[in-house]
Amino acid sequence: MVILTSVLTTGALTLTACGSRDSGSKSDSGSTTLTIGVDAPLSGENSTTGLGIQYGVQIAVDDANKNNWVPGVKFKVKALDDKAQPATGQSNATAFTGDSSVVGAVGPLNSGVAQSMQQVFASANMVEISPSNTNPALTQGKDWQTNKTRPYKTYFRTATTDALQGAFAADYAYNGLKKKKAFVVDDKQTYGAGLAGIFNGSFKKLGGSIAGTDHVNTGDTDFSSLVTKIKNSGADLLYYGGQYDESEKITKQLKGAGVKIPLFGGDGMFATTYIQTAGKAAEGDLATSVGVPADTLPAAKQFIATYKAKGYKGDYGAYGAYAYDAASAIIKAVKAVKDGNGDKLPANTDLRSKVVDAVQKSDFEGISGKVAFDQYGDTTNKQLTVYQVTNGAWKAVKTGTFNGS
Repeated sequence: MVILTSVLTTGALTLTACGSRDSGSKSDSGSTTLTIGVDAPLSGENSTTGLGIQYGVQIAVDDANKNNWVPGVKFKVKALDDKAQPATGQSNATAFTGDSSVVGAVGPLNSGVAQSMQQVFASANMVEISPSNTNPALTQGKDWQTNKTRPYKTYFRTATTDALQGAFAADYAYNGLKKKKAFVVDDKQTYGAGLAGIFNGSFKKLGGSIAGTDHVNTGDTDFSSLVTKIKNSGADLLYYGGQYDESEKITKQLKGAGVKIPLFGGDGMFATTYIQTAGKAAEGDLATSVGVPADTLPAAKQFIATYKAKGYKGDYGAYGAYAYDAASAIIKAVKAVKDGNGDKLPANTDLRSKVVDAVQKSDFEGISGKVAFDQYGDTTNKQLTVYQVTNGAWKAVKTGTFNGS
């Protein structure tokens, strides 16, 4: 079980702010302990994938400690539950930056939550790496389609963006599934609305038509009016931008009304919970996700074996490996800073800023593939996969590197 470390006292915060202490805390053995924060929904909506992030980081930290990745330094995890709420995520970011032992953070899961956290981490010059955020604006600015500008140098991600994911899905829907008339729905959230909008534009550009569009609210359970609209539209595909919490209910009600068309979504839908809740109604539905199936990556075999052996809850399949690599990037950055500083850790404020710079220079083989970041903080790993529910399980049906062309 991971023990959630409480926030340090006000006195410790004061010491951190003035930089009057070295980073972390000294143990009896003389080693320094640094903390890696994890922010994700660990309860309620989206918790299946959120827990996969938490334990992905935990395994990386355990590996670093066991194998002495940074001599003289031990790491621990501080996991905070954002409940998929932006305000809670912002509060968690403040807790991380106020803890003198925290050197960086992994998360959040949701792009909307990330928007509320980025400024907090930037003000503290602390690195934040998300294994799952896909909204392009987070790294390339609100005008990313016409004028890419990086808003925060402290923010990175190991997941590729919706600019590629939405177009990848549209290409497979039109050219792979031969669908010509899509109904597009989103959950009004930063991630869902952005992804649905990109799919919409890409599908039309390919020659497809949009039978209709609509929106739902997170937490909704009755989709009867939406089902009627989709049924009357004559659509041969439903594309949904949002999380599995709503889409698993939509597909069940859609199929229950006799509308036998597939529901296609993004990585927010790619979870075992979707199939477990929707049951037989999920058969034939599709989802895109970042990277390639973790089970097919040779480097991830030990990670998966450890995750299962530990009996960790949640689903590692979507983002577990990317969370592991995000934590690894922070840990390796600490080593680079220590090596470049006479084999000593600089004071807290200097360490945090130097870790940001070192993460930008990341270049290593992770368990999800190559870990490196471009000038925007985006991963250089552009691989994507389309999964389809086949015989009650997600099966990869197309994997490739997609550039939107």
